[in-house]
Amino acid sequence: MNNNNPVTEFESERETRISGYAGQEEWKTLSRDWMKTAFDEKYMYNFAWGGRPIIQLPTDMVVFQEIVWATKPDLIIETGIAHGGSLIMSASLLAMLDYCEAVETGGVVDPKAVKRRVLGIDIEIRSHNREVIEAHPMSSKIDMFEGSSIEDAMIQRVAEYAGNYERILVCLDSNHTHEHVLAELNAYAGLATKDSYCLVFDTVIEDLPEGTFPDRPWAPGNNAKTAVHEFLKSHPEFSIDQSINNKLLISAAPDGWLKRVK
Repeated sequence: MNNNNPVTEFESERETRISGYAGQEEWKTLSRDWMKTAFDEKYMYNFAWGGRPIIQLPTDMVVFQEIVWATKPDLIIETGIAHGGSLIMSASLLAMLDYCEAVETGGVVDPKAVKRRVLGIDIEIRSHNREVIEAHPMSSKIDMFEGSSIEDAMIQRVAEYAGNYERILVCLDSNHTHEHVLAELNAYAGLATKDSYCLVFDTVIEDLPEGTFPDRPWAPGNNAKTAVHEFLKSHPEFSIDQSINNKLLISAAPDGWLKRVK
């Protein structure tokens, strides 16, 4: 009788392989070079989710769904809305959880009886984007707040909204300067529940050459990654999930996969 568990063997081999990537410095250099060209060519603008543009790397999108599946949040909070593709992706992943839960319990899915939700925050939600998002079949799972994510009134409003949920995932992807991201981390990271995540995007700015973003206020030394490292100095309840960090290699969020560990 074969007592080997093929799933366990596969996962064990995968973990060993991924941990070995940490020392692949030449490969990491190639990845950074690739990322520089990707930003220059606006590669991230080429994709959509549910028909809406989503300004993300496909690799990051895959890992995001892995996190949602593993943590099974009932609320995803996102700063930064743009065209709404990320909101639609989050809503569709939550709908998948609802469906799977109904299959397991013998229940039914009622799109009008929404339990899991997505909250998007943006300083400006353009009317044409709002209209298309609100007309999308996933809109029943989405709420949007317009205003600065770091103003006291907005922070309080989001905290009150989040009080109705038990498992919360946070995604920060708006203004990428050190000051702004650190303020968002201080405002919203604490809403992420234990064993869930606060995800910080565009930390890769720190790893790219000076001048990569000539028309933006962020640059090496002033970006999301510098904010993450500053935040972690005084927040031991979070740690960088190195297994994600190691396996992606091509990502807009190196060091940005923050898991709440306590």
